Amino acid sequence: MSTPMTSLQALAREAQHLAGAAPGTVQLNTPAAHEAEVARVLNICNACRYCEGFCAVFPAMTRRLEFPAADVHYLANLCHNCGACLHACQYAPPHDFAVAVPQAMARVRGDTYAQYAFPRALGGLYRRNGLTVALASAAGLTLFLLLALARTGSLWHEPMAGDFYRVFPHNLLVLLFGSVFGFAMLSLAIGVTRFWRDIRSTDGPLPAPPGLVAPALAEATHDVLRLKYLDGGHGEGCNNEDDAFTHWRRRFHHATFYGFMLCFASTSVATLYHYGLGLQAPYALTSLPVLLGTLGGLGLLVGPAGLLWLNFKRHPLQGAAEQAPMDRGFIALLWLTASSGLLLLAGRDTGAMALLLAIHLGIVMALFFTLPFGKFAHGVYRSAALLRWAVERRQPNRLGLGSD
Repeated sequence: MSTPMTSLQALAREAQHLAGAAPGTVQLNTPAAHEAEVARVLNICNACRYCEGFCAVFPAMTRRLEFPAADVHYLANLCHNCGACLHACQYAPPHDFAVAVPQAMARVRGDTYAQYAFPRALGGLYRRNGLTVALASAAGLTLFLLLALARTGSLWHEPMAGDFYRVFPHNLLVLLFGSVFGFAMLSLAIGVTRFWRDIRSTDGPLPAPPGLVAPALAEATHDVLRLKYLDGGHGEGCNNEDDAFTHWRRRFHHATFYGFMLCFASTSVATLYHYGLGLQAPYALTSLPVLLGTLGGLGLLVGPAGLLWLNFKRHPLQGAAEQAPMDRGFIALLWLTASSGLLLLAGRDTGAMALLLAIHLGIVMALFFTLPFGKFAHGVYRSAALLRWAVERRQPNRLGLGSD
């Protein structure tokens, strides 16, 4: 008759075997150990299948009998961390099997952001010290701009009717932000390309026939924009600190996502005005760029504040505690970007405009610089995983097991 200790030892040996390591060689807090833990719990889930209808992870799981590293990263990023499977699981702690799918997936997602980051060293640094790096970057860049203004004597000035380009020339801003934004997009593109190459390698390349690709793209886009899998698999929302369902996590994610997109749309429209229509800033409070930016800023005030509140309250098994600095660093930069932008809008006709502009620009530059290495990356990798699933579910199940 086995005891709880022997059961745990057997599970540990199985995890070591799944990681491809000899007994006693797997360290507890390494990417290999995290991948082994996901493989271990998914093997248990594959035998149980109680949660098969909860989200895309479990039907994707049923198409596999083994879980190599590429599949583990794919499934971990397909997981939206809604927490439903944790509270429904009969094998969750304190059971000997200790199945905590959300926590195991969260740790692998953190490894994904660091492993596929470009340059990789920056991904690892941000993962370990996300909040510190985010705030230090914002403070450093803001201080640099403030010192540049102080040297010209324009830190405090007569009202300039909101003309930002009298403080920083237009071409200088384009050079600064174009460089940082270009670096962020290049870094993200390289990272997600590497990720996509790996996660599709286990089942062949993306099928070519448009009859398959077009519907898959449409489905993945729909699921991304709706945040479909934040409904807990049953439409009642996520779990947070306990087994009660709530839609607040989905709502705050929507406010954050669409707030960010509205701010991006504001900048895009302003660019069109400047280069396409010859209309130069400052723009009226009732103009489209200002209205879009104001609505986006409000969304980025409410969404990140709510997500931070939920982050502090979440059940410890629904995430990885070591990733809290990375999560909170990104949330802090989003909130600071929105608040400084709205303060700049309110004070653009005052003598404090240059000061407010330097603070806002420093924070925005820090946000762009850290985008590829922080929690923003999860949206990019998760979108790729959703596309992979949308393609995969349209293909025959080679195992003939489970249902979609």
